[in-house]
Amino acid sequence: MTDVAPLPLQPHDDDGPVFAEPWQAQAFALAVKLSEQGHFTWAEWAETLGAEIQAAQEAGQPDLGDTYYEHWMRALERLILEKRLVTSETITHRADEWRRAYLNTPHGQPVALSAAEK
Repeated sequence: MTDVAPLPLQPHDDDGPVFAEPWQAQAFALAVKLSEQGHFTWAEWAETLGAEIQAAQEAGQPDLGDTYYEHWMRALERLILEKRLVTSETITHRADEWRRAYLNTPHGQPVALSAAEK
C-alpha cells in the first residue's frame, strides 16, 4: 500500500485501515489511487472529507462511527465532479445500474453488473 497519512476518525487497527464492507475498501482504494495519479493531493482529500463530515454534523446527523465511509463517498464524488473526472450524469447512471443489479441478484450471491451494463 502507499504511504498515505492516517486521517482523523478513520477506522483502523495496528495494521492500517479497517473496513466493515467491501465497498468501503474499494472507495478507500479509489481515493488513494486518484491521489497517487495526481488528480488531487492527499491534503486536498483530507480537507474535502473534513468538510463533508462537518456538513453532516451541522445537519444534525448522528456520528455513531458507522457513517465514516458514507462521508468518504460523498467527498470522493465531490472531488471527481469538481475535477471533471466524470459528470454527475455518469455517476447517476452507474448508481442506477448497480441498483438494478442489486435488486436482481439472489440473496447471498455477489452483486455484479451484466456485460451489457459494463
